[in-house]
Amino acid sequence: MTSERLSNTVLMEIGFMLLSEGKTVRIRADGNSMYPSIKAGSIIFVEPYEPETKPRRGDIIAWTRDSGFIVHRLVSIYSQKMQRHYVTRGDCCAAEDKPITIDQIVGKVVRVENPEGKVVPPEKYSNKNPNYSRNRRMLRIISQIYRLKRVFGL
Repeated sequence: MTSERLSNTVLMEIGFMLLSEGKTVRIRADGNSMYPSIKAGSIIFVEPYEPETKPRRGDIIAWTRDSGFIVHRLVSIYSQKMQRHYVTRGDCCAAEDKPITIDQIVGKVVRVENPEGKVVPPEKYSNKNPNYSRNRRMLRIISQIYRLKRVFGL
């Protein structure tokens, strides 16, 4: 295991521990799956759900998998074989994630700061019905513009 991977694993475990203690955790978004609601480089604040509060459709939730936290919007909830299943999807993703269970959900996003450090108003990231295909097209166009700027040194 590389030292970088070990550091990420340790940080992830510390984050899980803090959330289990009821603390809010700050995480840097390192992908574009939630574009434009959450841009790469943004700081997101995740706090655990209160015991009496359940995840609701439209919440941006943080859940775990082997590689760490995933932060996507909760798009549906269903019950099967006496267990609730939660389906998430990034606002810029082509497909839904595989269903997860409540024990994988570690919290919800309660605040977002853009890469410049300015607080994003909740109405900017709380869109419960994102236009997935439009978001992907916008991201492709913006990515091409940045690529051209790098090539031409602008």
